[in-house]
Amino acid sequence: MIFPGATPLTGPAWQGHLAGMAQIDSIYRYPVKGLSPERLPRAALTIGQTIAGDRKYAIENGPSGFDPLEPRHQPKQRYLMLMKNERLATLDTRYDDMTQQLVIRAEGEEAARGDLGTIEGRAAIEAFFTRFSADDLHGPPKVLQADGFSFSDVAKKVVSIINLASVADLETATGVPVHPLRFRGNVYVSGWPAWHEFDLLNQEISLGDAQVKIIKRIVRCAATNVDPDTGIRDLNIPQTLMRTYGHADCGVYAEVITGGTIKDGDDISSSPSLFA
Repeated sequence: MIFPGATPLTGPAWQGHLAGMAQIDSIYRYPVKGLSPERLPRAALTIGQTIAGDRKYAIENGPSGFDPLEPRHQPKQRYLMLMKNERLATLDTRYDDMTQQLVIRAEGEEAARGDLGTIEGRAAIEAFFTRFSADDLHGPPKVLQADGFSFSDVAKKVVSIINLASVADLETATGVPVHPLRFRGNVYVSGWPAWHEFDLLNQEISLGDAQVKIIKRIVRCAATNVDPDTGIRDLNIPQTLMRTYGHADCGVYAEVITGGTIKDGDDISSSPSLFA
């Protein structure tokens, strides 16, 4: 789902054209794990941190043992998430940093809203998921949050990068459109050759004013099988990746090593030898 006013990932970036230096095509964060992406025109990157507010909240699916006073990374199966709960993609959710207000729309109508900084606000959101996700719950849903913690799929605080040319190449392999937001990345890149991101492993690159180190390929799970617009599980992306390329990876994780601000259209550069 793309919020009103957001520009879809189409045109030259979507086609993976390689003219000139690589650029940031778009930036996203996911305030609540498993819920709607939020397009950002710019974002501040801080050393050793995620994009601010990325996966700030999660909806606990039954008792998880999460302690907000001593937060620790846990398997994503302990939260509501797209890998198993594809109906989440049918929701249109928006979060406001200033008010901490989460608004949930379902089937075009407002279904719930709540201030996630208050007990009452969290209770309103939890009551919605008690109804909406009744068939998927292993216990009462609970809004989870801890200061400075991100409910990412990996323990290290990272920024995920998706190469649009790789998505386009995968689209060719599947023979049907593959929406880039299936991969729920933070930074979408245009101008790299397909799968070039894997060549950058353990290398440092610049994103606008910031510098990051590529540390890990992203192994894809069944969450990518869910169409982000319809909530229908209509493809088998991991299987297609494995059958076509011999691996189930798409995108890379990067660790911020020099802080700075990034925005749409910023250049991305690395050692010239990497492009030889």
